[in-house]
Amino acid sequence: MDRFETYRYDVLVVGAGGAGLRAAIEAAAQGASVGLICKSLLGKAHTVMAEGGVAAALANTDGRDSWQVHFRDTMRGGKMLNDWRMAELLAREAPARVVELEGWGALFDRTPDGRILQRNFGGHQYPRLAHVGDRTGLEMIRTLQDKTVHSPGIDVYMECTVARLLKDDGRISGALAYRRETGRFVVFRTKAVVLATGGIGRAYKINSNSWEYTGDGHALAYDAGADLIGMEFVQFHPTGMVWPLSVRGILVTEGVRGEGGVLKNSQGERFMFRYIPEMFRADFADTEDEADRWVAEVIAGRTATVRRPPELLTRDVVARAIAQEVREGRGSPHGGAFLDIASRRKPEEIRKKLPSMYQQFYELADVDITRQPMEVGPTTHYMMGGVRVDAETQAATVPGLFAAGEVAGGLHGANRLGGNSLSDLLVFGRRAGLGAAAYAKAYAGDLQVDAREIEAIAAELLAPFDHVGGENPYAVHDGLQDMMGTYVGIARSESDLRTALSELERLRARAARVGVEGHRQYNPGWHVAVDLRHLLTVSEAVTRAALERRESRGAHMRVDYPDSEPAFATVNVVVRRRGDAMTVDQEPIPPLPDALRRIVEGKD
Repeated sequence: MDRFETYRYDVLVVGAGGAGLRAAIEAAAQGASVGLICKSLLGKAHTVMAEGGVAAALANTDGRDSWQVHFRDTMRGGKMLNDWRMAELLAREAPARVVELEGWGALFDRTPDGRILQRNFGGHQYPRLAHVGDRTGLEMIRTLQDKTVHSPGIDVYMECTVARLLKDDGRISGALAYRRETGRFVVFRTKAVVLATGGIGRAYKINSNSWEYTGDGHALAYDAGADLIGMEFVQFHPTGMVWPLSVRGILVTEGVRGEGGVLKNSQGERFMFRYIPEMFRADFADTEDEADRWVAEVIAGRTATVRRPPELLTRDVVARAIAQEVREGRGSPHGGAFLDIASRRKPEEIRKKLPSMYQQFYELADVDITRQPMEVGPTTHYMMGGVRVDAETQAATVPGLFAAGEVAGGLHGANRLGGNSLSDLLVFGRRAGLGAAAYAKAYAGDLQVDAREIEAIAAELLAPFDHVGGENPYAVHDGLQDMMGTYVGIARSESDLRTALSELERLRARAARVGVEGHRQYNPGWHVAVDLRHLLTVSEAVTRAALERRESRGAHMRVDYPDSEPAFATVNVVVRRRGDAMTVDQEPIPPLPDALRRIVEGKD
């Protein structure tokens, strides 16, 4: 093992987006030595693409907001499958985390009297998203990165990929990684690992995700023996670009609708009025006049006194509505819907409130959104499912393993509300850092790494160089993306899901024959070959969980089980490894305490 670089830390954080940075900052603040690994360059994590804002009940724009309303919105948005304690912690602690971020230098948009401005977003009853135009994620990363580099005790490893977690007697003891520019292997010895690797979007062709999102953390945790929950719940954001094809899937922020944008079909009809679920009917306008009065009040800076427009329904509802309009022949020319802000706001207001959207459509699609509608459609965006964690500490079911952010499951239930992702990163990134540091401090033993295991993993990772002339890794990845979009997309059926499992077996066999040429330095083909293992694992987990949940709920829609079933209303689908086999089980979700149930029911 002498040929490997070797480092030792109390806490190893894998992923340097919002959750990873916040975890590293907190662990270091507790006196732990921290290694922070990022697959890309520091500051380039996918968090920069979060546009609309961070949800926190500051009540700056509407004094009626509170943590209780935020909790209720989150639980109802997640169709009550949320880990209620995580939802409570998010709602209670998000305001403090936003104020803390502001204290570290984040420059939020302001109200006329100088407070943090908040905007409306889908599924939130009141304007709740603190924002920086439509570039909030970029400001968050900038601020957290600056705090990180000025925090003693944190070493950063850029362009480094973790390939496998290591264990000693059932506990996490380290990780094997490799440097992407040289291909050289690196062994990290550590007492605690925090996974903050984001989502799985690159398993699908049409997605809004960065290239790093290949399900690494989910697969690393699964391979290490951790439970995964809610893997059937893949969020398809309703508004991604649909044209031109070169940019299909790129995110169009929900902030467009939060600023008054409306959705129309090819017949010029505001179709969302037809898709208001019964449970939300009391909160959303059922006429255009009422919806337009709400927009007028918001634009004028007054407290809204009427119901919200249906364009601000939860993402699962809006995505399915657009897909239905397309299926019934009322879609836009390129298979989506029209999102119109030009007729609702003045050009100077659009350029001020939505600068990135204006630039994005003008440069990529030759569309001036101050004068023309945008063509949008559903795009793979977010993974609600992930590593099963303890709400208080973010500890996984394997000792020494922690997870935060999108890679962790439980918080969002069956569907995530926009803006809750950024508050998730701050609240639970901090808690993961605290939990990991406390665990490392409390464990006095000297954990070992197995040199023979490391050599075997390294040989497995290098195997594609022995398969010259074998399968092309890009072709296998492309085939996986096509298959997942076809059989495990927005609308699912038992026959499609079983076909997907058969296709996954064939794809796995092809991946075993993948060959790459050249050497390990600057070899993107090899990186794709390594990523395939993780992508295939998470794709199988999504498919098996979707097959198990025989109902439609939140982001999961089964066309053969179109209704929500009471039997699935209080259970998690749990994916775990038994030997070499992936298994699924149903396990009950702990019931809501009476005090929180009253909040959800609107009685408190």
